[in-house]
Amino acid sequence: MRAPIGHFDHAAPAPDSLDDLTAPVAEAVRNWSGSVPADQIVYVDTDPQWADTAVFVQHYGQELLDQSANCVVVAGKRGGESTLAACVVLSTTRVDVNGAVRRQLGARKASFAPMDTATGETGMEYGGITPIGLPGGWPVLVDSAVVDLPYVLVGSGRRRGKLLVPGKAFAELPNAVVLEGLGVA
Repeated sequence: MRAPIGHFDHAAPAPDSLDDLTAPVAEAVRNWSGSVPADQIVYVDTDPQWADTAVFVQHYGQELLDQSANCVVVAGKRGGESTLAACVVLSTTRVDVNGAVRRQLGARKASFAPMDTATGETGMEYGGITPIGLPGGWPVLVDSAVVDLPYVLVGSGRRRGKLLVPGKAFAELPNAVVLEGLGVA
């Protein structure tokens, strides 16, 4: 199969690549629902040494920079309570943690979650966290620019491999909230 974006040696529908995904991501693909069929989510095999966005686009094609998104885990705190959430923004932007995230979570303070918390709570590898397959109660904050793209390259749960996902599918993830201005330049 040819990938809908980019130039990859191996691309396959995610439901045919469950063994290449972490358990929570595979489970989410297996139980996929929504207007976008699961077989439109594409797994592409990539070398883990190129997993970080800057080197990834140098290796796999500079045009992917404008079609890539990062998923980061944040912690919002208020009165001793902590809420974990995922934020999905274009790779050319950064998450507005102290503005949009803090307000959306109703937190007094928001910050990036420590790496061991992000990986431990998601069951995914650092550098490969994806919004597909996150813990059930987590808010998934998605920048509107991500939803507007035909296809978006995101992590697969591992540093090896990526997922190509139709942008509109992010708006249909469990607990997804699409926000204007979540990603800032």
